[in-house]
Amino acid sequence: MADSAMTAHHDHALEQSTEELWSGGQEPVKASYGKLMMWYFLISDTFTFAGFLIAYAAIRFAHPTHSAGAWNSWPDPNEVFSATPVTGHANLPLIFVTFMTFTLIVSSVTMVRAVQEGTRMNRKGVMFWMVWTILGGLVFVGSQAWEWQHLIHEGMTPTGNPFGAAAFGALFFIITGFHGAHVSVGVVINSIVLFQTWIGTYDRRGHYEMIEKVGLYWHFVDLVWVYVFMAFYLL
Repeated sequence: MADSAMTAHHDHALEQSTEELWSGGQEPVKASYGKLMMWYFLISDTFTFAGFLIAYAAIRFAHPTHSAGAWNSWPDPNEVFSATPVTGHANLPLIFVTFMTFTLIVSSVTMVRAVQEGTRMNRKGVMFWMVWTILGGLVFVGSQAWEWQHLIHEGMTPTGNPFGAAAFGALFFIITGFHGAHVSVGVVINSIVLFQTWIGTYDRRGHYEMIEKVGLYWHFVDLVWVYVFMAFYLL
């Protein structure tokens, strides 16, 4: 009888531990495998952006402050970004990038709403807010391309800069381009997830965790833009 009781207890414990197994190991920090891998990716990507921004800061402070007519001085953002692609030359410093930033922040809010609807298993709600998130990303990328075209027309390129130090142009196109590529990839991923939501993939799985994972990525690119914005447009 004692042996039978011990065997039954062992089988129950084994069954319970098997249920708690997580892809070959104990589930860490109450996060699924997919979420944890997304966090690993975002942490590694953080180092990449940090390297770019640290390089920017080192080069920025190695140059003298802005001085009219000094070719090697660091450009004044109010001068570089005073004209918008829409209105041409106008005394509207930073107005266009403010619009870009606002659009990206709002898209992060709509992503939060999509995640909330996913936790409620509301397919139509997820689709509604994902559409707005994708539109926000498209507006941001399109606005960035428009701004690039305008600045190139003004003479700023990766190898030259009429506003001051040439390094400013190189760093601007490299870092904002790298971030813009992340936003573009996010738009593509969000579009794929929207399609999978539409065909009922996540309803069949019984959860909308994928929305949470792409949401982490989207919030990351939004947060990184805040630092890029401060580096180029404010300092």
